[in-house]
Amino acid sequence: MDQIIADRNTGTSTIERRAKLFRGFADPSRLAILGALCEAPLAVHEIVTRTELSQPNVSNHLRCLLDCGLVASDRDGRFIRYRISSPRITALLNDVDALLDVVAEGVEACENYCEGKMLKT
Repeated sequence: MDQIIADRNTGTSTIERRAKLFRGFADPSRLAILGALCEAPLAVHEIVTRTELSQPNVSNHLRCLLDCGLVASDRDGRFIRYRISSPRITALLNDVDALLDVVAEGVEACENYCEGKMLKT
């Protein structure tokens, strides 16, 4: 509760910040990229190969992930290697997989957040 009160001073609540963070994870392409990067730092062409996404798609999503702070980049000769910015992101993705082991049936049955369809509030 103290965190919510403190965040009011900055104009952003903890709930809004959490929602914004989870929107960064809410795209299958971004999740595929993050999954590949959990294994090792990769250059764009390596991400394309591992995820089977197009190069423009990977580049656009990497820009989003960089802007959100979920991914960082390092120059490696003529390539830029992208990596997960914090080990907590890898831990979070592992926790999500463990949670899905428990609630997968409910997630599969949920019609509110089907791909391409978001519940209007």
